[in-house]
Amino acid sequence: MQTNYYFLRQLSKRLFTELEGLVLAECFSQEKDELVLGFCTDGKQWRNHRDFYIKAVIRPDFVAFNFPDDFRRAGKNSVDLLPALINLKVTGVRQYLNERCFSIEFEDDYRLLFKLYGNRSNCILFKNEEVISLFNSRLLSDTNLKINELDRPIDQTKAAFDQANGNYKALFPTFGKEITALLSKNTINWDTISNLTKQLEKPIYYLKTIDFQPTLSLIKEGGEIIKTFDDPLLASNEFYYAYTKVNAIDKEKGQIIRLLQKKKDKITAYLDHQYRKLSSIETGVSNEEIGHILMANLYGIEDRAEEVVLLDFYRDKLLKIRLKKDYSPQKNAEMYYRKAKNEKIEIAKLEENIGIKEEELLGLSQHLEIIEKQESLKEIRKYLKINDLGGAEQEVSTNPTELFKTFKFQNFVIYVGRNAKNNDLLTMKHAKKEDLWLHARDVSGSHVVIKHQAGKTFPSTVIERAAQLAAHYSKRKTDSLCPVIVTPKKFVRKTKDLIEGQVIVDKEEVILVEPKEW
Repeated sequence: MQTNYYFLRQLSKRLFTELEGLVLAECFSQEKDELVLGFCTDGKQWRNHRDFYIKAVIRPDFVAFNFPDDFRRAGKNSVDLLPALINLKVTGVRQYLNERCFSIEFEDDYRLLFKLYGNRSNCILFKNEEVISLFNSRLLSDTNLKINELDRPIDQTKAAFDQANGNYKALFPTFGKEITALLSKNTINWDTISNLTKQLEKPIYYLKTIDFQPTLSLIKEGGEIIKTFDDPLLASNEFYYAYTKVNAIDKEKGQIIRLLQKKKDKITAYLDHQYRKLSSIETGVSNEEIGHILMANLYGIEDRAEEVVLLDFYRDKLLKIRLKKDYSPQKNAEMYYRKAKNEKIEIAKLEENIGIKEEELLGLSQHLEIIEKQESLKEIRKYLKINDLGGAEQEVSTNPTELFKTFKFQNFVIYVGRNAKNNDLLTMKHAKKEDLWLHARDVSGSHVVIKHQAGKTFPSTVIERAAQLAAHYSKRKTDSLCPVIVTPKKFVRKTKDLIEGQVIVDKEEVILVEPKEW
């Protein structure tokens, strides 16, 4: 109810006691939808501190006034506004009858109107009756506003009430939603309305919590009362601080929850894909079974056949099997047995990856549950730091020398990944197709990239040196010799089903080196 007519009527009276005789020393905005007015005694404009500040927040979804004791203007991103009013004295503050509007009146017939109509709220400067400027320039219809026609006289006597058959909404449109909701629960007669209007003439201001949001109210009923006030300026300040504090928590908390939920969704999608893949391998005809079927029918397969239909004696039905025509039936069977070995490795890897991701998913669910219960921004940030979760998306350096371990050898730059996620960043984002990519074979370890130099081939000594680094930053670092994959980056790719750090190498050479850091 911070924009309710009855509250604004008290606020405008109170404002005049503070502003009478002061001049506007500065008017500026340093955030979208925020206007700051600084007033002082005439002749004291040179001081940084003002005698009275008004901070008006005029957003489509939220309107409020704050009257801070001091206000530190930012050194940049700050824009001066309403130059015509600077150094003009305040002559009055006027509340418009039965309207959610009041104006601060200045010398030379200037009036600064605050029109507080929900999502059409605005601040409008008038010279006499002419609109000079709009704070919210998108509300073009406000250029046609007639300031001298804003008063809305309404007959609010008992006779008018009786004539309207007790329809108080027509006589008191200024009650607003909260008061109207209260009245709708009771039997309405003139005594009820009369007592209520007397209460609103000399109100107590209640700071409440309704639906977990701070609310400024003129009535005691409804919601949980946090504080009470008899000064509208103080009530407005406390409401503003409570609202911005709660919404700052909600905003940051919501950002964290969305980020963690996004990670959960990504992992869930990954797991669904992996489970489908695992299921298709386990329920389908295995490569080992195909090998056995071929071996049982070696003499019934024609030479140079590209496919054959044989009885699948595991399932008692015919099975079409693809063959390599240049291979003998026995060679084709051996090919399927080799695939069976890789298939077993793939199943083991799938199960390992699923286990890792399910554990990560469980952890994220637990973090979300804890964060959703937190009500303190300090505690939320502390929890994020302890658990290394991060809040908003953090700014990431684009400088490779900061992102990766960096070495130079014979004028060639060698980058080494720091961890699985960092390996992906190096290989998929920073390595070019002409660069040389290295990795210790068959074990986990760092990705290593030698940057290509135009017109130069990679010297064998540089390749060997980079291979030693790949061996050192792997699980084979204690071996006397380590096999290392060497291939141009263009032969390295990554599919969506692979976890962080995993890649597919389509073409490779292997060299043996001794693991060495430098």
